[in-house]
Amino acid sequence: PTEPAAADLIDLNSADSSELGQVPGVGPKMAEAIADHRRLHGPFRSVDELRNVRGVGPVTFEKVRAHFR
Repeated sequence: PTEPAAADLIDLNSADSSELGQVPGVGPKMAEAIADHRRLHGPFRSVDELRNVRGVGPVTFEKVRAHFR
């Protein structure tokens, strides 16, 4: 399958940097930025809050949002 199944979605609040980095379009630096944002600001309340992570612009957000829950 080319699209992730619902069970395959990455949980933004429990995934570590290595799990986050497995998402297409998320490299090691962005994975670390997501984990750092979560540590500093608490858990994500929605996938839309990824937009607040440094380095996640509109194009990147649209590319990766379908992979997270």
